[in-house]
Amino acid sequence: MKYVNKFKLAFYGVLLTVLGASSCTKGLDYENTGAINPKNVWTDSVLIKAYLNDIYGGLMPDWQLGSGAGADEGINGSGGNLGSFQQGIVDVATNFTRLDYTYIDKANYFMDQLADLPETVISGGTKSRLIGEAKFWRAWKYWDMVSSIGGVPLILHTQDGSDINSLRVPRSKTSECVAQIIKDLDEAAVALPPNYSGADYGRINRAAALGLKARILLWYASPLFNATNDQVRWTNAYNAAKMAIQAADAGGFGLFENYRLIWYSRNKEQIMTKQYYYPDNYMNFAPIRPISFTNGSTNNDQPILPLLIAYPKRDGSPMQFDQNQLSDPAYNKQFLTDFYTNRDDRFYATIWCGGTVYPTPDINVLGMTAPRSRTYWQAWTWKPTATPNTVLPARDVNMFSGISPLVQNGDENGVTGFFQRKGLDTLLDRNALVGVAANAKSWFSPMRYAELLLNLAETANETGRSNEALNALYAIRKRAGIAPGAATNYGISAIGQGDIRNAIINERQVELAFEGFRYSDLRRWKRYDILNTQNTRKGLLLMLNKGEALPGNTDNIMNAAVRSKFSAVLIQNLDKTGSTNQSYKLSLNHWFNSLNPAQISIEPDQLPQNKEWGGTFDPLQ
Repeated sequence: MKYVNKFKLAFYGVLLTVLGASSCTKGLDYENTGAINPKNVWTDSVLIKAYLNDIYGGLMPDWQLGSGAGADEGINGSGGNLGSFQQGIVDVATNFTRLDYTYIDKANYFMDQLADLPETVISGGTKSRLIGEAKFWRAWKYWDMVSSIGGVPLILHTQDGSDINSLRVPRSKTSECVAQIIKDLDEAAVALPPNYSGADYGRINRAAALGLKARILLWYASPLFNATNDQVRWTNAYNAAKMAIQAADAGGFGLFENYRLIWYSRNKEQIMTKQYYYPDNYMNFAPIRPISFTNGSTNNDQPILPLLIAYPKRDGSPMQFDQNQLSDPAYNKQFLTDFYTNRDDRFYATIWCGGTVYPTPDINVLGMTAPRSRTYWQAWTWKPTATPNTVLPARDVNMFSGISPLVQNGDENGVTGFFQRKGLDTLLDRNALVGVAANAKSWFSPMRYAELLLNLAETANETGRSNEALNALYAIRKRAGIAPGAATNYGISAIGQGDIRNAIINERQVELAFEGFRYSDLRRWKRYDILNTQNTRKGLLLMLNKGEALPGNTDNIMNAAVRSKFSAVLIQNLDKTGSTNQSYKLSLNHWFNSLNPAQISIEPDQLPQNKEWGGTFDPLQ
């Protein structure tokens, strides 16, 4: 099986092939050796690998489209849908995590069955490697639960369903769970190869095991789990981050030269990878429906103000934004110039802006029914009856009191005018896709080399290694096309630990945008205050100046003359619909989820609730 996202399908395909091999024979004493028999799986190396492939298929994460709305990256649809937790609405029966051991049980059973298999069935080296892969996935799933609620019951072998008492497993301490997870990953790393090629490409490698170990120890050292700022934890996390990078380097991994193209082919950045392909597992990704759409994800993750401003300029200096000066035409003009023309490469690779060539000027494929050199416009204009400078959102999608959307080359219902571009299949022809599901393709990397560098930067900074932390940030910014500058610091002026910490927070926001990290990062830093201080989800609109006509298909916002027709307008609250005014009010007293009350009721003595939800279990122990 070539790619990890094919593994689950491959497992069932093998089973169906075996079923299809059965035949009819006279007599009642016939054993149908072609039918599926669970015992037969462990006598066939192909079925053994297929069983493990099913675990891959169940646990390899998808690209979480729409996840940016959980923090300050994006907004989905037309607004008015800020999450309940983000609005300060907390309830033990709502904000819970369900214990799910489906794939832990499968991994345990897999390893128990393999333990005593002879070389005649599977070689010792292959057995060791497959057990290493299973241990990685067991660790992955355990951490998925532990990171959410703290310690969980540790089950490491196949359970005997006939022994009821053996099924009553109590919650282990968080520290015990972390120790077991790290043990699994250490043992997996020893058994796994540095990398794969050919048909096995995409399987878990040594760098992935050590990278996950580094990620987990970073979490365990962060404020969420480390209330006393125990420096031993930070040192352990730093050592793990160093080992992960050394393993990645030895496996041929590294920063891929072109940030924009990371998600379109196999490359050295992807330590873990999931390939979306048609028809088995196409990408349900449609940020801009009129030009290119797949099947149901239109309007997901439209970038909002904090992310739009987070990207630095080409010289690495921060993008300046003063909402109080937007009414000054000279300031507004300079702001739009910097905003559109003077950003680091990651801005253009991650965010599509109305008034620029869609989907990208570097893609031009023969056979397209729509030209690739045309500009797609989405902008706003003042209504004739509007009160000057009134920009209050109304209930209608994409309509604001005093403001009306102008769209050319499509009928997009976006609320911000900006869309996620990262990972979008730019080869799709929208005219050829009308009425059918798009065969969108992409490569998603749940762990890539840049994350390893950011983990190293953070742990190095917290252990007093500021130069090492900065060098990791410099490497990432250099790849982003930022100029080194006279001081060769790529625009990073931070020197003290606190300033470098803030630089790392900002760099993670930009580098890992829309990859599922931002909200989790804010949680492990215990920095919900960053969202609460923002108060609301704010938007930035490209507003056509009064008296100006919308530019044509050949015009481009990157051109100064075209850009002079527009101004930037701030929308203070994209979630104000009618009488509803939603805002960030995240609780600073709830950092862990509750344990599913329905599961507690089954075994209340074994599954105590977390303290912050009225129970006795301390997730920090």
